[in-house]
Amino acid sequence: MPDKTPEEILEEARKLIGAETPPVWGRYPVEYDPIRRYCHMCDDDNPLFLDPAYAQQTTYGDVIAPPLLVTYFAGNGIWPPAEEQPQLPPVPTAGNRAINLTTEYEFFTPVKVGDHLSATSRLADVYIKSIRLDPKAFWIVTERIIRNQDGEVVCIARNLGLRHRTPEQVQAAGDA
Repeated sequence: MPDKTPEEILEEARKLIGAETPPVWGRYPVEYDPIRRYCHMCDDDNPLFLDPAYAQQTTYGDVIAPPLLVTYFAGNGIWPPAEEQPQLPPVPTAGNRAINLTTEYEFFTPVKVGDHLSATSRLADVYIKSIRLDPKAFWIVTERIIRNQDGEVVCIARNLGLRHRTPEQVQAAGDA
């Protein structure tokens, strides 16, 4: 058990809010074929995703990527290995039990064929909120910001995670 109280650890963790990794560029620009394969896999026949002639007649002027495929194009695949990619500093917490709760996506501008995407990650928030197992559980919000080649933010993926202590740790700290 750490010598610091959860509140002292939270104060230390909150100093990391806003910390952002350097950008990592997606390995490939947005391309027709991965969009086509994705749409066929999902049984999505939207002509805006699949038909260049149709898409050119729309306000977008070209095929756009389905929203949930945007993160694929902003990724670097499996190379370089994750441990070689920029990482956020570890967020100090009172517990070591982790639960990933949810990810929500906010899209700002369409991603078109030919765009080249990059991604950064940042710590958006950390706070203490009680759960049944730990009255001082740590809730952590991280964001993955995806930008196009012009630096425009096209998507933010917010992830909510939770770290808590074991019942024995809670009892030993006198928080039970």
